[in-house]
Amino acid sequence: MTINNKNYSKIKSLLNNYKNTKLLIVSKNRSITDIESLMKDGANLFGENRVQEAKSKFTNDLLKYNFKLHLIGPLQSNKAEDALTIFDTIQTIDRYKLIDTIAKLKEKKTFKTKSFYIQINIGEEKQKSGVLLSELENLYNYSLEKNLNIVGLMCIPPLNSDVNFYFNKMLEIKDKLNNKLLLSMGMSGDYETALKCGSNMIRIGSKIFK
Repeated sequence: MTINNKNYSKIKSLLNNYKNTKLLIVSKNRSITDIESLMKDGANLFGENRVQEAKSKFTNDLLKYNFKLHLIGPLQSNKAEDALTIFDTIQTIDRYKLIDTIAKLKEKKTFKTKSFYIQINIGEEKQKSGVLLSELENLYNYSLEKNLNIVGLMCIPPLNSDVNFYFNKMLEIKDKLNNKLLLSMGMSGDYETALKCGSNMIRIGSKIFK
């Protein structure tokens, strides 16, 4: 696996027009060599889907670089302690049990994770993680009661859908819930639409690697 420099340069150039948006490089299944190559080029924000994979890769030589690591995959409660130790931000808060587990762990000691996003199941798909819209406000308020620093909302729209509709819906939800929250939305196939809809963070993997 190597870096697709043409696509990578295009994405970085496009982001010059969106000063409030960051590029999160999805590094799941990517080699330490490729990740380090991007870090040497100045990349400093990465996302992993699995706790154990991140734990095995973002250690040793990579620790000399200044980077932030986000968990963007589902988090099982029994892996919460490891996740809090490894990631700067967890983007996949979606249920009360997970919030309770994290809150109890944070009472005992200080962890690396300082901020959280709530993942919304924006298409209300049974096979996907994320809180349903009907429960979002309650879950958000519960997170705050448990002293979780909720800084944003994250979503993955349904495949082959009108992503413009879902991204604009996320913007409406955010403004109603708390207009200071950030939006993590947009991936390799739809990031340009997400940018136009006000995304603060696009999560790109396959476009950057080849």
